[in-house]
Amino acid sequence: MMNVSKKFATAVLVSSVCTNLYAQKPNVAAPVAQAMQFSNADQLKADIAYLADDKLKGRQPGTEGFQMAADYVIARMKSYGVQPAGENGGWLQQVRLRKAFTDKGAQVNLTINGQSAKLEYGRDVVIYPNPEAKSSSVSAPVVFAGFGITNLEQHYDDYASVDVKGKVVMVFRGAPESFPSSEVSHFMDMITIQKTAAQHGAVGVIIASADSTGRMANLSRGIYSVLDSKGKIVVSRSYYNNQIKSLAALNYSYVQQLLKGTGKSVKEVYAALKGGKSQSAMLNGVVFSANCNSTYQDINSFNVVGKISGTDPVLKDEYVVHSAHLDHLGISTPIQGDSIYNGAHDNASGVSSMLQIANIYSHLKVKPKRSILMVAVTGEELGDLGSGYFAARPTVPVKNMVADVNTDMPTIIAPLLSVTALGAEHSSLAKVVDEAAAYLDLSVEPDPEPKENRFVRSDQYSFVKEGIPALHIKYGSKTADGKNNLNEFVAQWRAKYYHKPQDDINGIFDFNAGAKYAQLNFLIGYMVANTKARPEWNKGDVFAVK
Repeated sequence: MMNVSKKFATAVLVSSVCTNLYAQKPNVAAPVAQAMQFSNADQLKADIAYLADDKLKGRQPGTEGFQMAADYVIARMKSYGVQPAGENGGWLQQVRLRKAFTDKGAQVNLTINGQSAKLEYGRDVVIYPNPEAKSSSVSAPVVFAGFGITNLEQHYDDYASVDVKGKVVMVFRGAPESFPSSEVSHFMDMITIQKTAAQHGAVGVIIASADSTGRMANLSRGIYSVLDSKGKIVVSRSYYNNQIKSLAALNYSYVQQLLKGTGKSVKEVYAALKGGKSQSAMLNGVVFSANCNSTYQDINSFNVVGKISGTDPVLKDEYVVHSAHLDHLGISTPIQGDSIYNGAHDNASGVSSMLQIANIYSHLKVKPKRSILMVAVTGEELGDLGSGYFAARPTVPVKNMVADVNTDMPTIIAPLLSVTALGAEHSSLAKVVDEAAAYLDLSVEPDPEPKENRFVRSDQYSFVKEGIPALHIKYGSKTADGKNNLNEFVAQWRAKYYHKPQDDINGIFDFNAGAKYAQLNFLIGYMVANTKARPEWNKGDVFAVK
């Protein structure tokens, strides 16, 4: 049993001053500390084993296996006293997925100083499909806009010296090296790139290849979006709006040709951009023209939504969200004779952790002031689609969601000694994480793998884009032997198991670490739910304004 203060019956008192590594432990009320002990490693293992069983066939959205997983989660939530909070008083929120493809007959031309060249689709250029309009076209001058970033907080603006209104912008995906890793991830996001371009008046975007050895994006498997009931796109991983008539990717050789007019090579331009020196330039005499058709496949899926009601007469109408994605990759290319992508770690472990949070609440007689939402989302593997739809069109008023604590592949393969809180550094949630982690004798570290861009690769980012402070707890690097190189072991594990059929219940697990991970996520959410002030973005933060 952990060290417990008996002075307070229902509240968590947090210290006013803390740092990531030396936060003062909060005083946790006895009933809360006792309830946390019910986070159960054996039940966590059983839940993972069921959700990652072959009979669920990889939990792909729209399949019987995904339905079986949802039925299981609903039954487990019911057993913990969670109430339905989906549409029409039920457990589900419908999510209409659209898989869009670009017709291989797309016509793309690039005019350079009066000379027009027809680009070979798939080799020279690819065009992302349009999920709203079956036919789309654009023909406009091209402007080079560096990384396509406007970030006034960092005093950096690729659009400051060029007029892109009515034009197609060509950009590299990236950001200056001086940017924090989560901001790099955000500004590399395809939707962020297009949104910024549209705000400056552009009508198209070309993603330029900066690597002569790189391959063109393979769009043959389609790009997913989410429709509303009227057939309008609500969430997409590649489509922003109808102002951006074309989103294309252009190969290195043509990018090199286009940049010749600047007097610099791709290598020189990219190096200067990474150093924080904008290289934007008008590309005189360059016109990009594209005409293409898109085809669609529509799939019905859903999010599972449950609620634990708060106790404060006013704050109970506000919500702390615990999210975890229920889907995985289904049946795909065989590896070592196995074609079922079970997703035990990714993300049966995350959903099972969320169920353990519900288990803790079931043993807490006096619930927190705010209400708690448990949301098992669909379509994370397709581009954070279920969470994107829930964050934009929730089953509760969007303004009443105060924070999201997301759980995705906690990678419970070793004792949990330290964590990193992706996204927390942008808001007052960082302080909550520090204090909750200190209570559990966990240190909080910066992201040990910033180049993985994990901040934008999971469901917490959907909430951030809607202006809701959010975070995602991942492992740190601390190890029991003092070498503090867990990230190296994780990299080896990822190479063998991540997004492979080998990620099943027979892989590497530390279920006690999983139980402790659930305790940490519970305590973070509980502290937010029991504190009168809502979490706030840091002043001037890049995410402070939606």
